[in-house]
Amino acid sequence: MNAEKLVILDWATMSDHEELSPKRFEKLANEVKVYPLTTAEDTISRIGDAELVICNKVLITDEVMNACPNLRYVGLLATGFNNVDIAAADKHGITVCNAGSYSTDAVAQLVFSYILDHFERVSEYAEAVRNGAWEQSKTFSHFPIPTMELRGKTLAVIGYGSIGRTVAKIADAFGMNILVSTRTTPTDCPYPLVTPEEAFARADVLTLHCPLNEGTKGIVNREHLAMMKPTAMLVNTARGGVVVEQDLADALNAGKLAAAYVDVLDKEPMSADTPLKTAKNCIITPHIAWTPLETRERLSAIAEENVRAFLDGTPLRVVNHPQQ
Repeated sequence: MNAEKLVILDWATMSDHEELSPKRFEKLANEVKVYPLTTAEDTISRIGDAELVICNKVLITDEVMNACPNLRYVGLLATGFNNVDIAAADKHGITVCNAGSYSTDAVAQLVFSYILDHFERVSEYAEAVRNGAWEQSKTFSHFPIPTMELRGKTLAVIGYGSIGRTVAKIADAFGMNILVSTRTTPTDCPYPLVTPEEAFARADVLTLHCPLNEGTKGIVNREHLAMMKPTAMLVNTARGGVVVEQDLADALNAGKLAAAYVDVLDKEPMSADTPLKTAKNCIITPHIAWTPLETRERLSAIAEENVRAFLDGTPLRVVNHPQQ
């Protein structure tokens, strides 16, 4: 069963060099419109009389739903769904589906890229060699930059969903000591469960894998950072809002924290005045954890599967409770 009209509002968030095509969605509706990006001002007019909408970051508000009475389905090209007014979707009988755990391996991979970069100093040594340091060495091995083993170090994972579990499993393989802090008590966690305060205090590496909600907003703040070891590093691939950026910058600049690696910021694209931009030992990447081509292909396939399931009357990965 096909819908009459499907609109994709921000395909450029999935593919900005035409390396990924939206053609897989063309068979799902009699009319399919694809827009690279959509502003808030254009959202209502572009959805129009469509029954199905697919988007990544476009805000789907109560106002949008009121103005688009044919809308029955919002499919997200993401795991998070904070850009959709869920209460309004329930009221309007609109089904909202996300993409689940499509990026687990990719995010875990970036987390350990960060950790290994910090502990091995590969980029710093490569730059030193490029500048002639090894050529000038009096011994066969040139090692003025301290490196460390991961074995025996403590990794504290805040949030034990699919990504947190995968990161913990990789850390286990490196021989790290793992602590887990999570809102709900998992039944099958082989690692010690601790409070957030214990996680901050005991971590050599603190990595965030929690959703952004009232309980986690600003959890990385002045108070919790003061509990951390000055030799510790912090990793955030979750959501920018879990960090109070000025507090983190202050801790880094004061030498109260060895390093921070962040892939997400409170405001994206990054604002020129974010305090983390110039903070000491702060590595920022532009929200790339989810972007390997294989990961985006998987995400696109999940989004297609979600639409097909909805049209067949058996929706998958529903994140709300639409009123019928």
